[in-house]
Amino acid sequence: MDELKHLFESNKNWASNIKANDSTFFKKLSEQQAPEYLWIGCADSRVPANEIVGLLPGELFVHRNVANLVLHTDFNCLSVLQFAIEILRIKHVIICGHYGCGGVKAAMESKAHGLIDNWLSGVKDVYVRNRAEIQNLPNEKAQLDLMCELNVKEQVQNICRMTIIQDAWKRNQDLTIHGWIYDIGDGVLKNLGVSISKVDQIDAVYRVTHEQG
Repeated sequence: MDELKHLFESNKNWASNIKANDSTFFKKLSEQQAPEYLWIGCADSRVPANEIVGLLPGELFVHRNVANLVLHTDFNCLSVLQFAIEILRIKHVIICGHYGCGGVKAAMESKAHGLIDNWLSGVKDVYVRNRAEIQNLPNEKAQLDLMCELNVKEQVQNICRMTIIQDAWKRNQDLTIHGWIYDIGDGVLKNLGVSISKVDQIDAVYRVTHEQG
């Protein structure tokens, strides 16, 4: 007995519904993908990237991991970035966190969670730098919400320090990095107002593509 038979049935229904609305959809989709957006989000199953922004397959390039991190040592993320920017020529990178993130919550705790603690080390750094502001908030939910926002802002800074991003700007490629957060409680996205679209918007010490004196 196939325990996952219901997923194949759901797939057939989904494909049938798509073809009923557009009989050529899958033909066009198989020929190429030309998304303008790269979504870097959390692996949380409650945050389905395409559905949140109402885009169809082929319209959003997606990379997800625990706590939506952008790390200079993560070759998976770096490979996605390079392909999206240099091959697909996407115009927007959206780093999207979400309130109530379990990964961020784990980073705020002084207890062992296993291998994931290594992955979340940078999130702990964000917490330590902002601990006074966070702990001044009235309750755990408010503290976690702020920390989730601060984590997104940190990842925006991280990605802008990468040579892949700065090389694109040096080529005058149209590319903007955005920081958003998603509220699972009501399904609404919030723009955190930290968009960056050129190298002179980051601190000079991180500008690796500018001319040296």
